[in-house]
Amino acid sequence: MSSTEPHHASPQPRRTALDALHRSLGATMTDFAGWDMPLRYGSERDEHLAVRTRAGLFDLSHMGEITVTGPAAAAALNYALVGNIASVGVGRARYTMICRTDGGILDDLIVYRLGETEYMVVANASNAQVVLDALTERAAGFDAEVRDDRDNYALIAVQGPESPGILKSLTDADLDGLKYYAGLPGTVAGVSALIARTGYTGEDGFELFVAPGDAEKLWQALTDAGADAGLVPCGLSCRDTLRLEAGMPLYGHELTTELTPFDAGLGRVVKFEKEGDFVGREALLAAAGRAEQNPPRVLVGLVAEGRRVPRAGYPVVAGGEVIGEVTSGAPSPTLGKPIAMAYVDAAHAAPGSAGVGVDIRGSHEPYEVVALPFYKRQK
Repeated sequence: MSSTEPHHASPQPRRTALDALHRSLGATMTDFAGWDMPLRYGSERDEHLAVRTRAGLFDLSHMGEITVTGPAAAAALNYALVGNIASVGVGRARYTMICRTDGGILDDLIVYRLGETEYMVVANASNAQVVLDALTERAAGFDAEVRDDRDNYALIAVQGPESPGILKSLTDADLDGLKYYAGLPGTVAGVSALIARTGYTGEDGFELFVAPGDAEKLWQALTDAGADAGLVPCGLSCRDTLRLEAGMPLYGHELTTELTPFDAGLGRVVKFEKEGDFVGREALLAAAGRAEQNPPRVLVGLVAEGRRVPRAGYPVVAGGEVIGEVTSGAPSPTLGKPIAMAYVDAAHAAPGSAGVGVDIRGSHEPYEVVALPFYKRQK
């Protein structure tokens, strides 16, 4: 904000390095977590199915990159996060969470180990500042430096079964040797990149961290290389239906500060056996005990018998009683019917539980309880 602007003006959404390109492609833009992001370019259903069957190209530059370096970087991250980060090998990545002292989830993260004493933490856009502040505070007692690298990266993802072939045509990096949840530095279309085999779609794919100034060149090269393979640009809308089908949680929906990883059915990410203390340890031990003895509500999948789409916040009902709440819902292009994730009372959480419905504006629509995920790709 310049000094001539009144201080009460609401801040303009930030624009990614690919903003002009999205607009030239006719993208419908939306404010997401303070960023102007492409929602869709054409039909979100077509974009979704392209990722499932061919390949899609995403701008994810709104994600928050935080670098942690120094002799005690691993120890600092072990203390700050619930996972055992010290055990992650160089060139590998790990899904983990950062929790409050009461065990509530501040964010879910991916941590990449870039070198012996260098890590990159990738936070959700809406929580990037919260995570940066928490990491800075928690690393204070360690010989480690926490650096805000959000402005130093653009992030482009290519996802879908054709993505390895598309990327191979643009890089000499050993993609066949690059396992899921691994990352290696390389050159793609002449651009220096961290090439990570990660994603949020349920498909094979790659996330490419590059300098913002290189983003447009890389996007164009991927577009050209993917033309014959049916690659299309994809927006946030289909990213949401893809992750929903794959049963992947979204912060603010399936994960909140009111829930612990155990409440979310993701207790496996909490590593009590690691060396040293970590923030939230005591509360999480208690939550683990509760989850074993008497789970509160359980995260399940719901598949509609009719056509009406459930939305986040809609009550889940059985026998005239409210037994839970929808956290995410959408039409599923792959299943051809509406689906939802919901937290429901444990008594109704078993797949096939009878008489479960969703209250959609006063009408109780029948739903089938299913195990997550709704969709799993063939290896």
